[in-house]
Amino acid sequence: MPIEPSLNDGDTMLTRADVEKAQQAWGQGIVEIAAAHDAGIDFVQRARTHVESLYSYDIGPVLFKPTFAVKKQFRPTFEGALSYFVGGNSEFSEDKGFAIKSWTKVRFENEDVIINGNTAISMGNYFFTAPSGEEVKVEFSFGYIVDSNGALRINLHHSSMPASIE
Repeated sequence: MPIEPSLNDGDTMLTRADVEKAQQAWGQGIVEIAAAHDAGIDFVQRARTHVESLYSYDIGPVLFKPTFAVKKQFRPTFEGALSYFVGGNSEFSEDKGFAIKSWTKVRFENEDVIINGNTAISMGNYFFTAPSGEEVKVEFSFGYIVDSNGALRINLHHSSMPASIE
């Protein structure tokens, strides 16, 4: 789903609202992958569309460090990203399919958003709602570029569980 940036005098001018719209699309994609999995329909294709439309693997390098990736912690390829979301790839045997955990909602709380021309960076927490209603808090940093169609695409995705103080 393309995210149309705000336009100002014919030049692309990103806004915080554009980033928030891209985040909403990302969260909705995760919920749709989970719902497809739970309904027994083609969740892998839904995940493929999610990665193809929201990440910039077809444009250039993507820095992706998923939350629960340990053995192969960085995912510079499309197939590595897809595996993290749905599992089932023997090259990434640790992947259990983060996006197929029956999530019912994803919400973002940005600490801040930095916009620089046709790029943006956001950092904060996002919360994944389980069927029980419990939220799982995860820390994130996302970087975005604008593609040739004017859509925001992720070229940096780092997420981790909050540190615990013992």
